[in-house]
Amino acid sequence: MADNAFNTMFPPEMRAFAEQSVEQARKAFDELMAVTQRTVSAFEGQTGSAHFGFRGIQQKVVSFSERNITASFDFAQKLLNARNGEEVMRLHAEYVKAQIQALTEQARELAQSATAAATPSPGNGKGIS
Repeated sequence: MADNAFNTMFPPEMRAFAEQSVEQARKAFDELMAVTQRTVSAFEGQTGSAHFGFRGIQQKVVSFSERNITASFDFAQKLLNARNGEEVMRLHAEYVKAQIQALTEQARELAQSATAAATPSPGNGKGIS
């Protein structure tokens, strides 16, 4: 009975509108990421080799951002399909736990990359990535 009450809390039209909005936002984000990737590639082509180590960091930041936003869209889609409040709470807890793990790993990777980029490699005086 609780499931039925939860599912009928919002009219079908509102649920359809929310699903359509999430899908449109996801498509807009995908287009933004494509433009971002092209811009980063163009920028990389114009920079000198002195920035080699920092290009890897830039690429990681873009990649991490894309993954984090995709995870948010996936979470929103799952919420739209939740059957009850208990499932909403479970989904939220899973999402938060996964994002904390992802952000911790991303911070570690960025710190390692920044250290490597700032450390001159023998022979060329440039950072490595």
